[in-house]
Amino acid sequence: MRYVSSSMCGLFGLLRAPDAVHPERASDVVVTLGTLAEERGTDSAGLALLTGRPAGRDAAALSGVADDRGSDLVHDGCRVIKGRGTFSAVWRPALLDALDAAPAVLGHTRWATQGTPHSLANASPLVIGGADAVGPHAARAAGIVATHNGDIEAAAFRARFAPPDAAGGTDSEPVFQVLAGQASVPDVLAVLTALVGRAALAWVDRARPEIVHLARAACSPLSVAVDDEQNLYWASNPKWFRLAERHTSVRFATIVMLREGTYLRLGPPSPGARPEVLSGAGFLPTARAYDVDDRVWTGFTPSDATRDRDGLRHRVAPLLPSAPGGHTPTTPVTVV
Repeated sequence: MRYVSSSMCGLFGLLRAPDAVHPERASDVVVTLGTLAEERGTDSAGLALLTGRPAGRDAAALSGVADDRGSDLVHDGCRVIKGRGTFSAVWRPALLDALDAAPAVLGHTRWATQGTPHSLANASPLVIGGADAVGPHAARAAGIVATHNGDIEAAAFRARFAPPDAAGGTDSEPVFQVLAGQASVPDVLAVLTALVGRAALAWVDRARPEIVHLARAACSPLSVAVDDEQNLYWASNPKWFRLAERHTSVRFATIVMLREGTYLRLGPPSPGARPEVLSGAGFLPTARAYDVDDRVWTGFTPSDATRDRDGLRHRVAPLLPSAPGGHTPTTPVTVV
């Protein structure tokens, strides 16, 4: 079922520098980003804390607590805390020690577009197991932990890649089921190019928890920042970094808004090294004619929104009515 969103979801996260002298300062930024991200989602929120321990094919069973409003579950190599409502309602100070120790953190705030907001199965971060993976490397995939901001043509995507039945009703889950089975840059780009609609994504392969994958497809914004201790961050709104400077002890050396059609791999070039951009690749994303509206830039300053809008470079797919709850895209024909 498709839900009409009044806004977009919020993405944020951190990849730590192992030699940072003040890990608690980067944690303060994560909590600040999560609070600011409430402007882009209050249906649910969550954090994934990656321990840096790779997940195996025979990962241990889940442990922790869960009910219909919230959960705190430990997967092998990953702790995921999420719940219905705002990030402020999900976050609690008792998590600070675990946050300080996590080499990588993925955060999400949700406005429901596809999938009911009342089910925790639709809340992110999503943990996609290796058994759910689809693609040339699915047989040895350990699964991924992932977040998505946007709204894509899920029916067309499922028809093309045939992922297994999903646990929830979001458009995000089938995308990550397919991405979990891709190991090469060309394979990942093939999946990203197949997306039709709005999409910004952040995910971690649980077999390589030190590597973060970021992608901005059509419309959905995504920015990256580096602080003065060489920690790497990402967020849906670049203004959040400027506000974080005002309310924490962290200072950012660089804040960059990613262009549409950007895929990045972030991580240390060698064990124990500071994280950096390991590789990048471009692709031509596809949006629908109605995807570009002011909701894309919820919370942005007018200057940031204008600068980003002027740089859009996706192609537009004409749409044909199909089954209830969506449209079927035809061949893209124009470029914005």
